[in-house]
Amino acid sequence: MKNPTFSKSALLFAALLASGFGIRAEAQDAVTAITNAKIMTVGPLGTIEKGTILIKAGKITAVGADVAVPPGATVIDAAGRVVTPGLIDAHSHTSIEDNVNECTNIVTAEVRVADVLDPKDINLYRELAGGLTAANVLHGSCNSIGGQNATIKLRYGAPSGDALLFQGAPPGIKFALGENPKRASFGGGARRYPATRMGVEVSIRNAFLEAKAYKKEWDDYEAAVKAASAKRPAKGAPAAALPPAPRKDLQMQALKEVLEGKRLVHAHSYRADEILMLINVANEMGFKIATFQHVLEGYKVATEIAKHGAGGSTFSDWWAYKEEAYDAIPYNAAIMASHGVLVSLNSDSDELARRLYWEAAKTVRYGGVSEDEAFKMVTLNPAKQLRIDKWVGSIEVGKDADLAIFRSHPFAPDTRVEMTLVDGKVLFDRSKDVAARKGVAATLGGGQ
Repeated sequence: MKNPTFSKSALLFAALLASGFGIRAEAQDAVTAITNAKIMTVGPLGTIEKGTILIKAGKITAVGADVAVPPGATVIDAAGRVVTPGLIDAHSHTSIEDNVNECTNIVTAEVRVADVLDPKDINLYRELAGGLTAANVLHGSCNSIGGQNATIKLRYGAPSGDALLFQGAPPGIKFALGENPKRASFGGGARRYPATRMGVEVSIRNAFLEAKAYKKEWDDYEAAVKAASAKRPAKGAPAAALPPAPRKDLQMQALKEVLEGKRLVHAHSYRADEILMLINVANEMGFKIATFQHVLEGYKVATEIAKHGAGGSTFSDWWAYKEEAYDAIPYNAAIMASHGVLVSLNSDSDELARRLYWEAAKTVRYGGVSEDEAFKMVTLNPAKQLRIDKWVGSIEVGKDADLAIFRSHPFAPDTRVEMTLVDGKVLFDRSKDVAARKGVAATLGGGQ
C-alpha cells in the first residue's frame, strides 16, 4: 500500500520543480531587485520604510531607500511586505530522518551528520515556507559526546547532501548532559555506561584526557618533523630519519580539534548544576563551550555562562515534558540576555522551525525584550553563535542574499511568509505553492 503522505510530498516536489522552483543555474551577471519593501536589516541601517535590495551572483550588492534598479533586472515588487534576513535555527535535526542518534557508545565523536543529509526532505521545504534559510543540524543527545554537526543552508532539491553544507562554517560537535545520556538503554538495546550524572561528567573528562594525550603525540611528531626538515645534512650525508607518525584516530581527532579551538561545542543541557559542571570541565581541560542548547535553567547561572563566553540557545516556552525541564520559565531568554549571554531561540523540531519568528515574539511579552533584539534571536544571534555572521544574519552589502519576505511584521498574529530566497534564488513562493497544490489535489483526486 502506498504511503499517502509520501505520495503527496513527492507529487508536490515534482509540481514545484515543474513550476520553476528548485536549485537552478543563473547567469552570474543577472540582477534581482526587491523593491518598495519595508526592510528590517537587523544591521547598521536599521529598518528602511520603503527600500530596495539588489542581488547579484547570490550576494546583496545594494540596499537602501534610494537604490536605482538597473535595466533588465528581475523585479520582485514587495509593496506592503516586510523583508528580513532569512531565519536561522541553531538546533535542528532536519534532513537526517532516522540518522540522529548513534547510541552504541557514550562517545561517538567520529560519526558525521554531513554524511546522511537528505536534500529532498520535505521538511526543508516546509521550513523555507516559514522563512528559515539556515540551520545547525545536530547529532542526537544519547551520548555525553555525540557526533559532528552540519551547518546547512536550506537548498531544498539540491543534487546532493553535500550541496546543503554552508561553506566556510566552522565544524562543530554535539555534547549532552543529564537524562538523555545517562539513560543507558536510550533507544533500546543493551544497557551501557553511564547510568548517573556522575558518570556523564567522568565520561567527558576521560575522553578529553585521552584526547590531550593524543594531541601531545601529534604535536611531538609534528615538532620532530619540523626540526628534522630544518636541519641541513652535510653534503653526501643521509637526511635525518623521521619518527613514525602516530596512528590516526577519528574520534580523538574531533576532540583534538575541540582542544585547538577549531571545532565548536554545542552542549544539550537543562539543569544549572550540570551547566556549571561542564564549564568547570571545559576550563580544566582547556576548551570552550560555544553554545549551551536548550539551557532551560540558564537564568539561574547566566553570569557564569557569560563569563565562560558561551551562548545560550533556548526554547521560548517548552517545559514539563520531563523532570529536568520542570524549572523552565518563559523569561529565560530575556534574563540570560540581560546578563550578557548571546541568546538565540531554536526549534529542535521540524514543525516549530516553521514558526521561529513567533518564538522570538514571545520574548517581547516575557521579559520586555525590544522587538529588534528579539528578532536578532532568530537571525543575527544564531549566526554569531555558529560563526557564520560575516555571511548571513543581517541584510548588508556583501552578505549572502538569504531573505524572507513577510506579509506583515514577523511578530504580527496574521503574518505569513510569502517568499524565501537562499543565495538569491527563490526557493519558496507562496503563489506558486498554492498553484502546485491545486495540481496535486487534481492528480490525487484522479485516483493516482
